[in-house]
Amino acid sequence: MKISSFFAPKSDFASKRKIGESEIVMAGQILKDYKNAKAALEDRIVENEQWWKLRHKDYSKEKTEKEGTGSSSAWLFNALANKHADAMDSFPEATVLPREKDDEEEAKKLSAIIPAIMEHNNFEEIYSNNWWYKLKHGCCAYGVFWNSELEGGLGDIQIKKIDLLNIFWEPGITDIQKSRNLFIVSLRDQDVLECEYPSLRGKDLGNSVDIKEYIYDSTVDTSGKVAVVDWYYKVRNENGKTLLHYCKFVGENLLFASENLEEYAYRGWYDHGEYPVVLDSLFPEEGTPAGFGFVAITKNPQMYIDKLNDAILENTLMASKPRYFAKISAGVNENEFLDWSRPIVHVEGDINEERLRPISVMQLPPASMEMLRMKIDELKETSSNSDFNRGAAVNGVTAASAIAALQEAGNKVSRDMLKATYRAYTKINYLCIELIRQFYTELRNFRINNPDGGYGFTQYSNTNIRIPQKGNGYRKSVFDIAVKTQKKSPYSRLSQNELAKELFNIGFFNPQNAVQSLSALEIMDFDGKAAIEAKIREIANQSREVAVNDTSNGTGAKKFLLPEN
Repeated sequence: MKISSFFAPKSDFASKRKIGESEIVMAGQILKDYKNAKAALEDRIVENEQWWKLRHKDYSKEKTEKEGTGSSSAWLFNALANKHADAMDSFPEATVLPREKDDEEEAKKLSAIIPAIMEHNNFEEIYSNNWWYKLKHGCCAYGVFWNSELEGGLGDIQIKKIDLLNIFWEPGITDIQKSRNLFIVSLRDQDVLECEYPSLRGKDLGNSVDIKEYIYDSTVDTSGKVAVVDWYYKVRNENGKTLLHYCKFVGENLLFASENLEEYAYRGWYDHGEYPVVLDSLFPEEGTPAGFGFVAITKNPQMYIDKLNDAILENTLMASKPRYFAKISAGVNENEFLDWSRPIVHVEGDINEERLRPISVMQLPPASMEMLRMKIDELKETSSNSDFNRGAAVNGVTAASAIAALQEAGNKVSRDMLKATYRAYTKINYLCIELIRQFYTELRNFRINNPDGGYGFTQYSNTNIRIPQKGNGYRKSVFDIAVKTQKKSPYSRLSQNELAKELFNIGFFNPQNAVQSLSALEIMDFDGKAAIEAKIREIANQSREVAVNDTSNGTGAKKFLLPEN
């Protein structure tokens, strides 16, 4: 059966949209087709992991027993570690904004509870692990699911990191939401699975797909595990609306199908109708939602750095261990000659250069060292990992403000990568809001962070945002997401502190300069600009109030104030 035939016409929806054994067999074949089309990406991911672990020489098919000293420098590792540090210095935080005035209160509540949901999911750890994955392989995947077993059976949102080796989409698409089917495969112990689903006992649980494995240092036994498939697919109902359905199966055995349940058959598994997966790509690649990462662009210079290191080390080792040409009749006691602890070496007859002569080792030309430095510089430039990006002071630049300015100027690539991650983070928050809208049917308690640094408590349910909403007719509360940096690097904070001191020193906060200061701020752009504008207005207005009261002799003359905006 072709993939396209899986989508039944609207008129046949009520009678034909059921999941049985034939549909599971068909889904298994589609999954195999998706995996075959993704084989090159999977091979690249496994190889990239070896480069990351400095084991690329063991992985290379060209390695021989006599290939160099086997040294592997960590310049590539260092480049990725610095980019990861940039990402963690800019950990995101979302603010929910309303599109209509009636939703302002709900937006404030959502802005307070979504960080609590992220904290419950240990999102900072997921964010960190996914950034390592993204830097190595060019793309990482976040799963945003509803887990009905959490919170003692009440259920809650669950955010996961998904390995790209375990997820499969339609070949040729660049937006994962455009894929006709989406499969997420996980390995489960067969005995545990049979305990959860007793109907599986005694049945053939042959794997629908063989999951690509990494090259582990220790032996990983998967003989007692089976592949469990989470299958998400989209269909159109009679009204033309796209529904998302969910099916779980192992081998040819159906475990769950939302379409077979009356509760979900005409509604879909998730009301938002989107696949519960968000991909965050680094460098985009046409024809696939998964891009490529820093390993792909830095492994070539890293390879030549290692080769040059091998040549230099071999030459140094050869030069440090002298060898000799000796005539057979040289009359030298070889055991004493090779034993450096012996102060005397006995010989017979005369010793001269004709009988015993050292072997000279050809020194590598200076161009070899220069080429090594050039390759290291190439790797650093290719990965945007210059000395200033790493916080090093060079060329006599020692002032903190100057280092901060140069580092910020050199962090363009990091900021660009972070914008892509923030876009993915926005999608994650949208999915969270939609799951709240669908499943938060009862009041839940949250500990929330207050702006003053303390914390408070609140309760929330979906009463005011679910459909239908209060009042007549149907209206869906729609929200926007604004993402900002929750954490900032020390250099960013230093730069802002230096700016604040500079503004103070040139008189921006002098009440007499208020008009000029506000005019200058209009054409400036920096974080915290609005707060500085508000403070200047406040200082100017307080000063004018005092001046008016002093000159009016307490008669309550009308005060002249700066406009609020």
